[in-house]
Amino acid sequence: MTLQHGAPPQPGDEEAEQDTSAPAFFSAERVRPKILCCLLALLPLFGETFHYMSAVRPLWVLSKAFPILSLPLAFRLTSYAHFPMTRQVLLSFAWLVLSPSIAAIFYFHEGFFTGVTAQVKLLPMLYFFSFLALLLLLRPTMAEIRRGFLILGGVTVAVLIVLWAVIPSSWYTGTYVIGSAPLFSADNRGHRIRMQMYFPIILLFFCYRRWFFERNFSYLAGAALTFAVTLLIVRTRAMIIGTTVVVLLNTIVWSRPMVRVGLLLSAPFAFVGMFSTGYLATTFSTARNTGFDVRYTTAEKASAFLGDYPIRWIFGVGTLSPTSKDSLISYFHHFFFLADITWLGIVFEYGLIGAMIFVLFELRGILFYVGLRARVEDDLLGGMLDYLIYVLVISFFYPPTLAPGETATILAVFAYVWHAGGFDRPPDFTQRVRQEPLNEPHVG
Repeated sequence: MTLQHGAPPQPGDEEAEQDTSAPAFFSAERVRPKILCCLLALLPLFGETFHYMSAVRPLWVLSKAFPILSLPLAFRLTSYAHFPMTRQVLLSFAWLVLSPSIAAIFYFHEGFFTGVTAQVKLLPMLYFFSFLALLLLLRPTMAEIRRGFLILGGVTVAVLIVLWAVIPSSWYTGTYVIGSAPLFSADNRGHRIRMQMYFPIILLFFCYRRWFFERNFSYLAGAALTFAVTLLIVRTRAMIIGTTVVVLLNTIVWSRPMVRVGLLLSAPFAFVGMFSTGYLATTFSTARNTGFDVRYTTAEKASAFLGDYPIRWIFGVGTLSPTSKDSLISYFHHFFFLADITWLGIVFEYGLIGAMIFVLFELRGILFYVGLRARVEDDLLGGMLDYLIYVLVISFFYPPTLAPGETATILAVFAYVWHAGGFDRPPDFTQRVRQEPLNEPHVG
């Protein structure tokens, strides 16, 4: 790790060398086993790893309850003056909970408090406060945070490979009840294991960044293996689209001008070729077995309900709570899930204002990273930036309402690095920090 204070210090300049002493937060050697173990134990909950794994019942229940269980940690923030992004996250959460709950009173005759229960899916947004408070309590170094994320990414990849190798075909189910998501399923994509890939995808982006700038092929192997597991075992088309688009965009931006022109010309053909083979060819298919007809009918019914009433489009109409005696399926007499129609579903429930709030939630993290990067360069933070872009890319297939805690956790890391790195304190902390390559664990 090197520090820069103004102009880079010249060799032999003793005064300059003294000015570039690295803060303890950026120390590469300071990795404490107890702190790392705490991060490894709690990060899967903050990253919503088990949030949709109902087959692992105890962890699934804990994941659902964890936004409330972890919230008391946020009281620790009261001893600090201010953290960036706090106001936006709090106001966004309040609007997204209250606005559709009030709207549902008028459009679905839902009780206000019953309508509030429909928004429990947004509770992980509060991980911004609870995870930030946890980081302030543990005070991990940048190296400890980095290792925590990368180890969990590698462990998830390893677990998927082991499960793929040992689970018999009879365990894969081709039918399931409404609202369930079996861990092992079989459909037109073949046998697949459903797994939240938050940590592996951040690992993939981290490894690709390290390989591109250092040309260390062990990092390329790590990125390739993670991508292969996503492609061949998890088999989620949106994940493949998202990772491919982000990697292509980064490659184009980072390349020399002449190479950039070649990539811009060839990338569309490569992308079309990739999504014209195997199960990826069904990504944009309108065949019945892809569920397109169900989603199309849902979109028609949702659009018709919004109609030509501007107030419905602007503020949304809310939704029916799972605790309500009625459901959207019985209300519309159709297999009606708002997540199936992504952004139209968000506009239906939260309105155009709510949709903009979700976009700004991701964009604020991206813009904040730009200011952070002016002071510290770290490939894990860069991988987290890539993940925020990835969330926006796949939002056309999977709405950001499904796992808002993933973004909230990244924003908390950004805010903590800003504070722990001393960048919220003036003039003496204008130096720029560059995280040099460490012997970090990687897949490969």
